[in-house]
Amino acid sequence: MMAARVMGLEILKTETGESTAAQVERDLREAIIRLELAPGTRLSEQEIATRMGVSRQPVREALIALGKSKLVDIRPNRGTVVVRISARQMMEARFVREAIEVAVARRASEGFDNWTRRRVDTILSRQRAAMEAHDHNAFRREDEQFHIAIAEGAGCGLAWNAVADIKAHMDRVCNLQLRHPDSMKNLISEHEAIIVAIDSKDSDASAAAMRRHLNGILSDLPQIEADNPELFE
Repeated sequence: MMAARVMGLEILKTETGESTAAQVERDLREAIIRLELAPGTRLSEQEIATRMGVSRQPVREALIALGKSKLVDIRPNRGTVVVRISARQMMEARFVREAIEVAVARRASEGFDNWTRRRVDTILSRQRAAMEAHDHNAFRREDEQFHIAIAEGAGCGLAWNAVADIKAHMDRVCNLQLRHPDSMKNLISEHEAIIVAIDSKDSDASAAAMRRHLNGILSDLPQIEADNPELFE
């Protein structure tokens, strides 16, 4: 099972000076979020190392990091397993994101970098293209880029770092949410409402638009869980 699921995994070389362990962690995290490594999958250090063309040490470090993020469960003498989706952890992650990103939206309405504002329009265009192509993974990547751009445009880039590690618990649910025919269209509308409020320099409207956007997943969660019981705790 493991071989089938990780067959396409490989280290994506970067120019950022990122360590091998960090690259392995990033690629495994993405595979978990995309449900290519489904909840319950057993992970073998040696098999991952072979498939990715690296030694076992960076794989071990990557799995430890993913364990700290509660995406995998490392069981001594029993192996490592991708954890099932926890609705509780997802809601905790959403709570933290709301606290940070609503504050960021308020700050963005007080002053937003012009170059980043143009980048937001490009991101929204790419999201529309992903929606037309029914490309859920591309859409989710652009969703993340939108939120990063809002933080950077507001001069709060570090705020995103506080969100990045915990958001994976929301991302797996979002990945399931995007399979609904109307979800991408609705999310784009919510993004547009956020940027319109920021452009109008209305801090209350910006905060409210961001809060509505991040709360939307709560209304969809019961149905998502009911449709995919094998993926949840």
